[in-house]
Amino acid sequence: MSRPFILGLTGSIGMGKSTVAAMFAAAGVPVFDADAVVRRLQGPGGPLLAAIEAAFPGTTGDDGVLREALGQRVFGDREALGRLEAIVHPAVADERQAFLIEHAGAPLVVFDIPLLFEKGGWESVDAVAVVSAPADVQRARVLARPGMTPEKFAHILSLQVPDAEKRARADHVIDTGATLHQTEQAVKALIAEIAGR
Repeated sequence: MSRPFILGLTGSIGMGKSTVAAMFAAAGVPVFDADAVVRRLQGPGGPLLAAIEAAFPGTTGDDGVLREALGQRVFGDREALGRLEAIVHPAVADERQAFLIEHAGAPLVVFDIPLLFEKGGWESVDAVAVVSAPADVQRARVLARPGMTPEKFAHILSLQVPDAEKRARADHVIDTGATLHQTEQAVKALIAEIAGR
């Protein structure tokens, strides 16, 4: 049975992965956005709320998961994070399977997965594209976010596979340190290259 070519899209914080994912979508490529799925599963009326509340009492409300409260419970606690992931990851995997069935006829699909290398997701894709920009560009983008501090940024980086290693392990690198137009051209060229296989 034929199935789409699965391109895993990843990149460290502030590298422009969401922008590149939107470029794939605009070019007509179905994109599975793992973060968006998690937000929906944990949002108002989300199917994971009961399990999360049972495991971490007081971390959900009418608007879904109380991100701040849940974050405080799992931040820096590997065991607690593991319990949360055991609730979330299987549900995301089910959604990903449904997405693949829905787009079975597409030549190419993109799995937008922030922690692709960190969590082993690279094993389930046909190729990996890493979104990358120079470190100073990345830092400026991230520190411009509301509530972000140099300390928070350093902690997030410490949890992620370094950009240089991601680039080395990638099948394709998409440079987002250039103009948006240049990045878009790179995305279109990659789509054409994969379609031409």
